[in-house]
Amino acid sequence: MTRDPRTPRGRTTTLLPRVLVNTGDLAAGVGEPAVAGAVWKLPASERDLDSNIIALPPGGTIEEHVGPDVDVLVHVLAGSGTLFTARDSLDLVPGALLWLPRHSRRRLAASHEGLRYLTVHRRRQALVVESAPPPAV
Repeated sequence: MTRDPRTPRGRTTTLLPRVLVNTGDLAAGVGEPAVAGAVWKLPASERDLDSNIIALPPGGTIEEHVGPDVDVLVHVLAGSGTLFTARDSLDLVPGALLWLPRHSRRRLAASHEGLRYLTVHRRRQALVVESAPPPAV
């Protein structure tokens, strides 16, 4: 690979590809009863994607809700469980790759062994709180 002569040695104009985490290491902790929620989050601040690894302890649930305004890709890393949709239920086993369409109704339940899964979706813009305009005089 040749270096762009306009870029100083050792610097690039874009973020570099890199290994973020070994999901096998994070999957190994499945079933820890006191661990729930996001156990890993995509750390880069300048990005178009968002990603998390979610842990549900044995018997843990994410109650029924309508998903956000983004499609979500889910990859089951370890453990097992069930995804309940508006019409049926789907078994979640290691290796399963699911698509959760935006605004779809869903509920997740981990089995007795717990569940760990990776989510990937378009990054949502953070809410910006703005001051109200001054009153007209």
